[in-house]
Amino acid sequence: MFINDALAQTAGVAATSSTMSMMVQLVLIFLVFYFILIRPQQKKIREHEVMLNAIKKSDKIITGGGVLGVVEKANDETLEVRIADGIVVTVYRATVRQMADDDSVPAKQVSKNKKK
Repeated sequence: MFINDALAQTAGVAATSSTMSMMVQLVLIFLVFYFILIRPQQKKIREHEVMLNAIKKSDKIITGGGVLGVVEKANDETLEVRIADGIVVTVYRATVRQMADDDSVPAKQVSKNKKK
């Protein structure tokens, strides 16, 4: 009778310690995911939002579809972008992927080079 009581008491302690260790492991896994995956992604999103808000007239941009153009007019949500001589399109500011370098080749020069 005393042996059964003793076994029952130790089984409860073992279950509590294994539950605690499992919780500690889950917290550690979450921390690793946070610092390796979540935090860098949030930083990248913030940098992209800052870049989108800084777009102004005469900036060269590349849209999400890969269209290279020069901003002619910038509004709060939309941009009017010149993609070739006489062709101006309106795009949403959120569709801009990145700012183009100043040494990027304009679209009209690419088509001239292919004909040669």
